[in-house]
Amino acid sequence: MNNERTVWPVGVGFFIACLLFAVLVAMVKYSTPDPAIDADRAAVRAKALAEIRAAETQALNSPGWIDQNRGLVRLPIAIAMQIIEREGQNPAAVRSNLTARVEKTAAPAPAAPAKPSSFE
Repeated sequence: MNNERTVWPVGVGFFIACLLFAVLVAMVKYSTPDPAIDADRAAVRAKALAEIRAAETQALNSPGWIDQNRGLVRLPIAIAMQIIEREGQNPAAVRSNLTARVEKTAAPAPAAPAKPSSFE
């Protein structure tokens, strides 16, 4: 019977301590303002996305050099389709021309010259 009398106050004390802890956590959570980090970051990301889309649109709709040393040119899709339509009357010639272009573009870039050893 002595054990029952000592367990009851400990249980009530533990419950009160947990309740106080929960109240303190709630007070700290609701009294501390949250900074609007996501709003600033969202604005920066939206601006970057708009810049990327503008660059993509410009690249799709205007010709330009991809690699001037290799002679690679970027053409708008409509112009490229017109060229293929005009030159595509002979499938064998188109195939050989396309194969030559692929080999030219897939050729590895020249290797950089080797640096002399510091011991030489």
